[in-house]
Amino acid sequence: MKESPPRTLPNDQDATGRTFGEEEQSAVLAALASGTLTSTKGSFVKQLEARFAEKLGVKHAFACTSGTAAIHVAVAALDLEPGDEVITTSITDMGALTPILAQGAIPVFADVDAHTLNLTAATIQAVVSVRTKAILVTHLFGDPCEMEAIMELADQAGIAVLEDCCQAFGAADQGHPVGSIGAIGCFSLQQGKHITTGEGGLVTTDDDALARRLFLMINKAWGYGDQNPDHYFLALNYRMNEITGAVALAQMQKLDHSVASRVANADQLSAALEGVNGISLPLGGSGRRHTYWRYCLDVDPHVIPGGTVALGNLLRARGIGCAPRYIQKPAFQCQIFTEQRTFGTSKWPFTLASADAVDYSPERFPGTFDALDRVLVLPWNERFTSDDVLFIAEAIRESIDELKA
Repeated sequence: MKESPPRTLPNDQDATGRTFGEEEQSAVLAALASGTLTSTKGSFVKQLEARFAEKLGVKHAFACTSGTAAIHVAVAALDLEPGDEVITTSITDMGALTPILAQGAIPVFADVDAHTLNLTAATIQAVVSVRTKAILVTHLFGDPCEMEAIMELADQAGIAVLEDCCQAFGAADQGHPVGSIGAIGCFSLQQGKHITTGEGGLVTTDDDALARRLFLMINKAWGYGDQNPDHYFLALNYRMNEITGAVALAQMQKLDHSVASRVANADQLSAALEGVNGISLPLGGSGRRHTYWRYCLDVDPHVIPGGTVALGNLLRARGIGCAPRYIQKPAFQCQIFTEQRTFGTSKWPFTLASADAVDYSPERFPGTFDALDRVLVLPWNERFTSDDVLFIAEAIRESIDELKA
């Protein structure tokens, strides 16, 4: 079989894989011409917040400086006590975990489904304790968690649910957009997301009291607009500036197209790979709308010699910058957790944790280790063409045939 030659695919780390154009340029120039670059006085960030809230069908949206900032203000908005537990996923970006520790709370890792790499109601239930005050779910790769079951569990236990939607713009579960289901939704505008400002974030809620806390957490707890404003509690400055807001506002106009392109291309790839022995495709279905921040293959090492690493090596040689394993190890194996490196040598807030909360024994996470051993993450963005997708499909088929030969 003739091998497909290497190909340069659109890359979301530069202009080839991004949708920047005259709209963003005009918006930035308008922000500069206004002479007002702080969102406390300007209009672009306020317009972004109003438009994003309308898009999700929620009452409130607030812009901030990053996805990590979005997670931080969401956790802080719950006003947890030191030592309270927040259940979260073992496969996530560290930016979704450090805010929990920064608020003096304890991240408690739940296992994940080995195929979707997402939390489930069952894996969450296994680690709920009397100290659990919140659940932070991550809709990984744009694939929503089983929110109906998770919300039922949380509501019965009186536990708040926070949604990490940083990879999941436009995703939905049972017709409900992610970010509108739990108490607070968190989004990222980082370079590689569905829409981008390089760095930036958004938080959403329907709860007026939480909205007040979110607003204050972004603004150093200063009561802008209050009759007698003050700095009411400990909080940082996470305000988005007007230039970033202007870019985000222009990008919002392109979100529907970006999501539709990613989904259509994913459907094309799934159809092209249907029936290939040794790989499983993203599940989809079951009332969930997957919006494909990335497209993931589940690779069976018993069928494909060398598994994800061998297949990934062959794909990279063909110009497909894929990521075997996604992350090299579960989050709880990073030094911040294994050595409890936080504030000086204090190990706080780990000093407040129960033994079970910091038990990272591998046997407690079979789904996590199985998932990382089998997942191969393919690059994905809205600038892919049908020819790009066909090239990827053919490269996967050829590489698998080569490994099996």
